[in-house]
Amino acid sequence: MPTKTLRIPTTDGQADAFAAFPDDGQPHPGVLLYMDAFGLRPELEEKARELAGHGYYVLVPNLYYRQGPTPVIELPEHIGDDDRPEIFAQLMPLIEAHTTERALSDADAYLRFLTAQPEVSAGPVATIGYCMGAGLAMRTAAAHPDQVAAVAGFHPGFLVTDAPDSPHRLLSELTAEVHIGLAVNDLSPEALSDLNQALDAAGVDYTTETYPDTLHGFTMSDTDAFSAAALQRHWDRLLPLLERTLVKPVG
Repeated sequence: MPTKTLRIPTTDGQADAFAAFPDDGQPHPGVLLYMDAFGLRPELEEKARELAGHGYYVLVPNLYYRQGPTPVIELPEHIGDDDRPEIFAQLMPLIEAHTTERALSDADAYLRFLTAQPEVSAGPVATIGYCMGAGLAMRTAAAHPDQVAAVAGFHPGFLVTDAPDSPHRLLSELTAEVHIGLAVNDLSPEALSDLNQALDAAGVDYTTETYPDTLHGFTMSDTDAFSAAALQRHWDRLLPLLERTLVKPVG
């Protein structure tokens, strides 16, 4: 499986990124994969390789590039519950610095770069996000309705908030088909209702599903939250979504 380390020009510099794509010399649909709070690391590179194996060009940018290239902070090989307080003490300034304005500016750059790659076919793309990346995937899809045909978010963070610019409040232009896979305690019943109402109002096809017996972060095998069954459910939802919405080459 070919992979590349790339640099994406943005208005604030260059974002380092990882890309994986099929080894057949043909162009394939593009997928923009937004990282979780822990950042670009082997766990996400493996997810990109898995998706590439199903026929997609997958781009995973380092969202914290303004603070430095990957790895922006050092992580243990396995992120245990006891590690989280110290890690998040380092991460929160990075997360807070990633404002909506910066996120939307970066999304423009990421999509422009992704669709210009020779290995990416013409046509719509998908945005996928984990944890905080779910909200960013949704923002990107809403801001680029002519380009993004599918959006998926798993164990989302910052997707439904009280802020005026909460992602769920900005969906009026959304056209993509949506799947949101929730951990048991990711959203309160009220917040989930708000999200569903926003998606209803957008008039798009969507599913919001709470995966049983899950903790926030259930797709990430390098954390204590990991659930093999929930990871498989995530693939079972994600792959058909991409197959329905993205145009693959014939043959």
